[in-house]
Amino acid sequence: MIDRLECIPDSLATLLADLSLDDARWRPSESDWSILEIICHLTDEDLDDFGTRLRMTLEAPDADWPEIDPNAAAKERGYRERDLQTMLREFKAVRRTETNWLRTVAADDFHIEKTQPLFGSIRAGDILAAWCAHDDLHLRQIARRLHEMTAIKAGLFKIDYAGDW
Repeated sequence: MIDRLECIPDSLATLLADLSLDDARWRPSESDWSILEIICHLTDEDLDDFGTRLRMTLEAPDADWPEIDPNAAAKERGYRERDLQTMLREFKAVRRTETNWLRTVAADDFHIEKTQPLFGSIRAGDILAAWCAHDDLHLRQIARRLHEMTAIKAGLFKIDYAGDW
């Protein structure tokens, strides 16, 4: 799982290398996140959620996790005003720090449990697995944004031949 976490930033940087800032900021609706906002969110989740909460579970399982609100963070931290390439570099740096730390604790007991009000009993290994799954969910979301943009940019041409989404 650490290897998977480690490869995501480079994969995203390659996939999004030529995406214009306008396209990176595009949303299909006001309630959806843009690709830029998703990258900012992934960075903050490494810092505020998965990395912090996994550390706390391994080191102080009785301590309360800090509160997080991803939607509020997106507004308060100005995700939409940021630059995509800068955020991809920041995500890579943050993820590198987190995966380097994970490699130092890989021999720890990931069966350590924490009781958390929202999720009940959760093990350190559950958090690590969820971290990977969280990346997967946002990879799917990014793929959807790219698919939606292709449909729009195709103009009079149809994308039906590609297959069903």
